[in-house]
Amino acid sequence: MEPENFYYDNKIVRNFGIATVVWGIVGMLVGLLVATQLYSPAMNLGNQYTTYGRIRPLHTNAVIFAFVGNAIFMGVYYSLQRLLKARMFSDLLSNIHFWGWQLIIVAAAITLPLGITTSHEYAELEWPIDIAITLIWVVFGINMFGTIIKRRERHLYVAIWFYIATFVTIAVLHIANSVEIPVTFWKSYMVYAGVQDALVQWWYGHNAVAFFLTTPYLGMMYYFLPKMANRPIYSYKLSILHFWALIFIYIWAGPHHLLYTTLPAWAQSLGVAFSVMLIAPSWGGMINGLLTLRGAWDKVRDDVILKFMVVGLTAYGMATFEGPMLSLKQVNAIGHFTDWIIAHVHVGALGWNGFLTFAILYWLIPRIYKTELFSKKLASFHFWIGTLGILFYVIPVYWAGFTQGLMLKEFTPEGVLKYPNFLETTLRIIPMYIIRSIGGGMYLIGVIVMAYNLARTMLQGSLVANEAAQAMPLAPVSTVVRETAWHKRLERKPIQFMILALVVILIGSFVELMPTLTIKSNIPTIASVKPYTPLELQGRDLYIREGCVGCHSQTIRPFRSETERYGEYSKAGEFVYDHPFLWGSKRTGPDLAREGGKYGNSWHYNHLLNPRLLNEQSIMPAYDWLITQDLDTNTTAAKINAMRSVGVPYAPGYEKLANKDLEKQAQEIADNLATEHIKVKSSKEIIALTAYLQRLGTDIKANKTPSK
Repeated sequence: MEPENFYYDNKIVRNFGIATVVWGIVGMLVGLLVATQLYSPAMNLGNQYTTYGRIRPLHTNAVIFAFVGNAIFMGVYYSLQRLLKARMFSDLLSNIHFWGWQLIIVAAAITLPLGITTSHEYAELEWPIDIAITLIWVVFGINMFGTIIKRRERHLYVAIWFYIATFVTIAVLHIANSVEIPVTFWKSYMVYAGVQDALVQWWYGHNAVAFFLTTPYLGMMYYFLPKMANRPIYSYKLSILHFWALIFIYIWAGPHHLLYTTLPAWAQSLGVAFSVMLIAPSWGGMINGLLTLRGAWDKVRDDVILKFMVVGLTAYGMATFEGPMLSLKQVNAIGHFTDWIIAHVHVGALGWNGFLTFAILYWLIPRIYKTELFSKKLASFHFWIGTLGILFYVIPVYWAGFTQGLMLKEFTPEGVLKYPNFLETTLRIIPMYIIRSIGGGMYLIGVIVMAYNLARTMLQGSLVANEAAQAMPLAPVSTVVRETAWHKRLERKPIQFMILALVVILIGSFVELMPTLTIKSNIPTIASVKPYTPLELQGRDLYIREGCVGCHSQTIRPFRSETERYGEYSKAGEFVYDHPFLWGSKRTGPDLAREGGKYGNSWHYNHLLNPRLLNEQSIMPAYDWLITQDLDTNTTAAKINAMRSVGVPYAPGYEKLANKDLEKQAQEIADNLATEHIKVKSSKEIIALTAYLQRLGTDIKANKTPSK
């Protein structure tokens, strides 16, 4: 057989590379703004579109799906072609994928500041964008598997295993977590409620980290690190064990985000057990990467690109040790809802994802432009300021988390809370927040320097858009030597490989999700818990719009420190009408599960108008636009109908009467405020949000006896 001539598509790699850098800078700039808002309320910029609650999800989505997402596609499109000795299946699909993904990012950048959000962590985008993500992901999958099918290499290299697992698992996660009922074009309600919704969300949330921020990066590590070091991967057998153990175990770990909540204890225990086991395959991957560099440490000392890789792998090892540790109940009791989790996440994001991305960009861009890197000194500067930026970021945030977690649990010798006012803990950690923003600024400077360095590299070279290559065609199956090892045989069968990976990740998913989702008796009901009134439902949607769940939890764990501070611990039956659940993942402010009736309507009015009227040291943004903006009651009937369709027992035909009840309750609140010399029309948004806040926790006060 004669070798075949073909061309690699470097243009699509270049496009995703540029998008990675641009969106990285945008996402990190927003992150820096968010960091300053935590100690300077003025940085909310005095308008509703730039408050912490609205732009914090913009930051997370920009970093995860824009920066990291584009980096994944850059690395996959470059490595996949070379590992398979084939051009991508379709240039058209490659371009649809690129531009479709950028449009999704732009849609997120527009909708999230507008308050259009589902409130689900890492899945805030509303249903039209969810559909677009699904379609573009299918385009990516067709392009990837089309390339695999027309390959000129018989065996699939380990990196491709991770790419396949990423594709199938993200598809399952995204579809399952996006089951929602549209209300309007930009509003939906989750099908599941309360405990069920929480379980699905954190099955998704944890595994979005696993299969979007981890497995594709491990695949890129397996390809790019040996290329950079010019050495084979340390152990093929370890890579097999690493891959299958990782994708099987990871999928079970989601419930460790819900320890001490009303999630059934068996599901919590499974989450803890598999989280602890997860350290073995995670560290197996790190060790396989680091030992690839055995005997090459002199090269690491002199090669800044390898330095990025080594620090990135080390950060991965640190994060994957800390994750299992935080899943232990005794540690979780202190760390959960504090900045400890924020530090943990950023070790992975800044160190693992960030530094691997930078290494790949520095290695890849000069090669597709057939030139040398413009400045190794600037790259070295980026490495050191980036490393220092990580340290200046995570160390004070760890300190803040430890401080807050311990302060909130401390009692005096007399047996009363030593710090009963939540704000005391917030003020104590503000110096750490300031240092954190300095660290984030240093990291961002490094990225900007990298952007300049790569731009100059591109300008001094010329893109080889279609890189000539040559390889032997794939031998007919009849002439292939029969493999004796089972995995070698599997590596020749991509469809079977994909199906087996799908089965492996579905096992844990079904075992954990199905009992809670399908067995009604697993969620005890409480007779006194009633559906929200139309006004309260509208107020709840305003609470979601403003991103209040980003700072306030709505679940009280069964600790004396929490029941003394907030009231009776939460019950599963309290949340049966909560579509979506709003338990939160971080307490920058106090829990609100028992907020109803704690203060008068005037307190809530003044607190939303300007929190510093009640406490001059508060860091909460002002929400004065709620006083001037009219509540949109045109959606009330549609919302009642949507809620009824997911099981909320509104009476048939109630949607026609809902606005009348809404207006009556709103007028009662407006009249009450008037008695305290606060004049506000009953049609304003602040009335609805006040109604919702005053409802929180009042049902269980009426009847504390659960019934099946």
